[in-house]
Amino acid sequence: MRNNAKILIVDDEPNILMSLEFLMKKEGYKVFIARDGEEALEIIKEHTPDLILLDIMMPKVDGYQVCSYVKLQSEYEHTKVVFMSAKSKEADLQKGYDLGADLYISKPFSTRDLMGKINALVAEEA
Repeated sequence: MRNNAKILIVDDEPNILMSLEFLMKKEGYKVFIARDGEEALEIIKEHTPDLILLDIMMPKVDGYQVCSYVKLQSEYEHTKVVFMSAKSKEADLQKGYDLGADLYISKPFSTRDLMGKINALVAEEA
């Protein structure tokens, strides 16, 4: 299943998008990227990703809004949402989990740890 898994990376920081896209493709995932929440919603509707790596602070539509949308739609009930954000206060984490996030990772993060966690989340669905 893992090689068939579709991952959407949503971040307005180009360096993060490029490095995560490279890592995910190296792991064999099919990768989509979005630079803001609005673009993410279009990709979600068109491709139904298995996992979304989601920044919170973005222009147009923020990560919290994207997560809310995904978690309220039954057709995305199997889609995992992983927040990756510089917002690392307990209240921020709690809000993310309250909205239905499967995982919340604070920036900066270890890409090796991130890949391990993503592989584990995707394997749960296999």
